[in-house]
Amino acid sequence: MESFPVSVKKLSFDIKGNKTNVVICSYDDCFLVIATQIGGMGTILHARKEEGVSIHPTFNVSVLFGKRDEPMLVASARQLIEHISSSGSSRSLVLSLGLKDHSMETVRGIMSAVIENRVW
Repeated sequence: MESFPVSVKKLSFDIKGNKTNVVICSYDDCFLVIATQIGGMGTILHARKEEGVSIHPTFNVSVLFGKRDEPMLVASARQLIEHISSSGSSRSLVLSLGLKDHSMETVRGIMSAVIENRVW
């Protein structure tokens, strides 16, 4: 579903019996991805590519609000910002994950759905 001035895609699917809603938005300066199984925002992360002279890109992921002791959430933000960067975009990512189930299978399912339905 496209709308001006922000491109938006909305998805809804089940992962391991949990209804999962995803909203993907494309703003001029960043991408916003909200994935929830709890009906709310959950942990909010910010990810961006560091500008530098190095041949290999460096990425910075930080937790803005929520669980700071969940490496799987940080890894998922890093995976998405790497994908965004490799597609040629320099925009940052704000990722919100409100999950009942923090298993690898759930996070992988969400990440693959977001990449499949990307707006970048």
